[in-house]
Amino acid sequence: MLFVLGFVLFALGITISIALHECGHMWTAQATGMKVRRFYIGFGPKIFSFRRGETEYGVKWLPLGGFCDIAGMTALDELEPEEVERAMYRQAAWKRLVVMSGGIAMNFLLGFILIMVLAVGWGLPNLNQPPETALGDMSCVAPQNPDGTVGTCTGEGPAQRAGLQRGDVVTAVDGEPVDTWKDFQTLTQQQDGPFTYTLERGGQTMDVEVVPEQTMRYPSEGGPGREVGVVGVGQEFYEPVQYDVLGAIPASAAFTGDMFIRTFQSLAQMPAKVVSLWDAVTGGERDADTPVSVYGASKIGGETAERGYWNMFILVLASLNFFLGAFNILPLLPLDGGHIAVVLYEKIRNTFRGRKGLAPGAPVDYLKLLPLTYVAVVIGGAYMLLTLAADIVNPINLFP
Repeated sequence: MLFVLGFVLFALGITISIALHECGHMWTAQATGMKVRRFYIGFGPKIFSFRRGETEYGVKWLPLGGFCDIAGMTALDELEPEEVERAMYRQAAWKRLVVMSGGIAMNFLLGFILIMVLAVGWGLPNLNQPPETALGDMSCVAPQNPDGTVGTCTGEGPAQRAGLQRGDVVTAVDGEPVDTWKDFQTLTQQQDGPFTYTLERGGQTMDVEVVPEQTMRYPSEGGPGREVGVVGVGQEFYEPVQYDVLGAIPASAAFTGDMFIRTFQSLAQMPAKVVSLWDAVTGGERDADTPVSVYGASKIGGETAERGYWNMFILVLASLNFFLGAFNILPLLPLDGGHIAVVLYEKIRNTFRGRKGLAPGAPVDYLKLLPLTYVAVVIGGAYMLLTLAADIVNPINLFP
């Protein structure tokens, strides 16, 4: 039930994010004197609509986006006589840039607000986490019961007795290289006598001998247990830092800056992820860093909600808004960035024409840009379908 609730809430969060993106365009267009004919959430058949002032507002059946119909977005639009002077393509360049940037700014603002909520409610995580095989808290080896509960223990555990320290980064277990915590656990549990950890500490590499304790461990999905080697150490991680409302403002701003950098890095890596997505669809291992579709993101939202990780739920939704904003900056039609590029081109062109004593040039002919637009739509659509297929046949599993 919690999974379904989280799935629905995350899908609703995506819908609201898209709606607010379109609101960014609508509000800035209205504020700069342009006419907004229609504002709709969704596509396909209409569910309902109503008119307020000169704008028709409505909702359609397919919650896969939305649109804001501004009169005269291009010179190709058909205009009523009373719309000609308010047509978007006839407005000053700065007004058009404000309107086309309004949706992008709204996604970034919503992402920042979500980060603020995270900072006050749960705390901000450290995006620069330690290496995956870094050692964290150490303790004695507590026995595990068949129902998954852990008993009590006293004294030092094998890791402490061996002289291991928090922050040590294990690179090999008894000579076998490891680079994930799962590999570290698997190889450690296979040991039934003294063995050696190869680790890095303070820039130096050293070998430390450890004598494990044998104890019963039971799988989380149920079933018979087995005796394994245990050393009493957990994975290192940085605790989130919680803030009051005033302190959250600068902390969230700094965190948002880090998110921007990571978002644009991920955006730059999208073409290279095609191979990884195709491997996932054809039976290979799914890389957790590959993009996800709306369905895949909602599934992650459901899984985090099911386990009570609402802080992760909010962080993923904030990340999605940052990605939506960054993606729309790309100078490709029909994205906002494509329209922004056209406005900048016209502004620069007309500036040079003015210096030569010439009148401003005609608006850019969007018909000449249609081939490039079609190419962008086809490639983008194919990428979305590939991502959706990967999310269906081989979804990202954050909680193995």
